[in-house]
Amino acid sequence: MDYHQLAASLYKTAYLSGDFKLRSGQRSNQYFDKYRFEADPVLLAEIARKLKKLVPEDTGILAGLEMGGIPIATALSLETGIPAAFVRKKAKEYGTSKLAEGADITNKKVCIIEDVVTTGGQIISSAQELKALGAHIEFVLCVIERDPISKANLEQDGLTLVSLFTMDDLLLAGKGS
Repeated sequence: MDYHQLAASLYKTAYLSGDFKLRSGQRSNQYFDKYRFEADPVLLAEIARKLKKLVPEDTGILAGLEMGGIPIATALSLETGIPAAFVRKKAKEYGTSKLAEGADITNKKVCIIEDVVTTGGQIISSAQELKALGAHIEFVLCVIERDPISKANLEQDGLTLVSLFTMDDLLLAGKGS
C-alpha cells in the first residue's frame, strides 16, 4: 500500500462527521476515530511500516501514550525491534506505581508515539514527567496531526513533531476516493 492508498484507507475507515468534543476541549464537525484504524490489523501494520521510516536513528525506546499511542507503539516496536514503554496519564496507585510500564526509559533516547495530535497538551505534560524520570526526549511521532498549532506548541517545549499525515492530507485523500 502506498502513502496515498493508506491515506484513503484511513479516511474510509476512521472519518466521521457530526459534533465532537476533542481532548483539547475544542469542538469539531470532523473526527478521525483512531480506534477504528488501530483495531484493523492490516491498517495498523501498514501504519507501522510507514512510521518506521520516520523513527529517529538513535531511538532506544518507543513510548506510546495512553491509550491510543499504545497500539501504535506496539506495532512499531514489532516492525523496528525497538523496545516499547506504555505511558499512563498518571502513575497507577497500586502495584509498581509506575507512570511508564514496559521498557525502562531511564537514560534512554525516547521517542513519544501518539495517534492523533490536536494541541499537543497531553504530549507536553507526559514528556515533562518522562524527562523527570530520566528519559531523553526530542521527538514525537504521530499518525495524524489535526492542527498545525500542535507542532508550534511542542517546539516551544523543545520537542519536534513528525506526523505521518496531516488532517488536510486525509481530507484530500477522502475526496479522491
